[in-house]
Amino acid sequence: MQSTLILVDSIDQWRPYYETETLITAADYLQDDELSKRPLLVINLCGTMNYHSEGYYCSLLAQARGHKVLPDVDVLNRLENGALMRMDDSLQKVCYKWMQSKDSGAESFDVDIYFGLTKDPELAKIARFIFEQLPCPLIRVTLANRAKNQIESVKVLNLKELSEDDEDLFANALDNFNKRIWRQPRHHKAFRFDLAILHDPAEQLPPSNKAALNKFISQAKKMNINAELITEEDTTRLLEFDGLFIRQTTALNHITYRLSQKAHQADMVVIDDPLSIIRCTNKVYLKELLDREGIPTPKSKLIFKNNLISYSELTECLGTPIVLKIPDGSFSIGMYKVSNEDELKAAMEKLSEKTSVFLAQEFVPTPFDWRIGIINGEPLYACKYFMARGHWQIYNHEGAKTKSGAWESVPVGKVPKHVVRNAVKAASLIGKGLYGVDVKEVDGKSLVIEVNDNPSIDQGVEDDILGDALYRQILREFVTRMEQKGRKS
Repeated sequence: MQSTLILVDSIDQWRPYYETETLITAADYLQDDELSKRPLLVINLCGTMNYHSEGYYCSLLAQARGHKVLPDVDVLNRLENGALMRMDDSLQKVCYKWMQSKDSGAESFDVDIYFGLTKDPELAKIARFIFEQLPCPLIRVTLANRAKNQIESVKVLNLKELSEDDEDLFANALDNFNKRIWRQPRHHKAFRFDLAILHDPAEQLPPSNKAALNKFISQAKKMNINAELITEEDTTRLLEFDGLFIRQTTALNHITYRLSQKAHQADMVVIDDPLSIIRCTNKVYLKELLDREGIPTPKSKLIFKNNLISYSELTECLGTPIVLKIPDGSFSIGMYKVSNEDELKAAMEKLSEKTSVFLAQEFVPTPFDWRIGIINGEPLYACKYFMARGHWQIYNHEGAKTKSGAWESVPVGKVPKHVVRNAVKAASLIGKGLYGVDVKEVDGKSLVIEVNDNPSIDQGVEDDILGDALYRQILREFVTRMEQKGRKS
């Protein structure tokens, strides 16, 4: 049977409480090699537990000695990295109701939790939930006064910070806890990996529709992956996961790029990775990259805001009409077809409000564009996206409501080989992520239009040929990469 050991910075800190033989200082625990021979439950009450502190090493050494310790190093690292949990809807409603009853004008509330207990009975379920997710003896939780995602921060409390009333509550909580059999936090099922899928429910043209997102979740579950939809409001929870799948239109200086960068720095598996976002979201960069590697593209020319050129100069090398593009546009946004000097000036005036460099490109009319989906250098799916009726683009944004053209999924093996070959080559210049390469087929040849780092995957469109296998192939790539990281660690 295991014994209990309580660690404190100094024996003097225990004066308000009953004497106990289970008390030991952190310094003594660290230096007593004989303790490793005993089965112990270690309750670490050190005042400082940040990385490299004495308190941190107590938890670290306890785990190395085979002791059960509260908190363990994983909890300490999660607290230091700001990896928090999210309550379910019912708990969020309870929390918000409690905050409104206290002071609706306050921006936040601090709630102290001792072994899963707190002084306000209305928050009893919430305190237990937080303790199960972050098993730590003394913590202070800051709750933001809002209807959802209230947990804003969690920090370890020091015994010195407790008032007399708090000391009584802590003593009772410790006594109650010490009578229980130790158990790990409850989980409904132990999944191999946790995958966060970032999306924006309010996005008008999302890269995946709701049905496709649900497909990712259901197929992930069959593969023993816990896939969970997250939004911008859940970003503090990012480090809870093993991987991040971005299903929100990406852009630089945007939450998608910031989260991708944060996940990459935390050594998580992330698609789209930050480098792919940088390379794909700027058409100026893509133009130079594709030209350098000799990949066939429409004729194009860079135009600079401080050195504008005339329509006649452009038509000499690009022909007429001309397509002007903003560098980081998507879904046919920020593109203009111009046929004379006046239209060119009007388009440049609009584009100049957003960018100092834009791309002029020859107009290559085709009834459809090929989209070749590629993951880790392998073709995944192929689609024909037809131009919107009576319009020169796939998406027509000119009316009150955006209209799009028809589509047709095609087995990759039935796509002209030169289309697939150039698409794979273009994607290889970007990285080994998930890409959608847009290609125009003209007179038996192919021209690469662009490489998208966040390609559309809608249920009923891109999955028309492969069905559920499309989602499994993408998820399988996550599993392979997460397994590789697990072996390295």
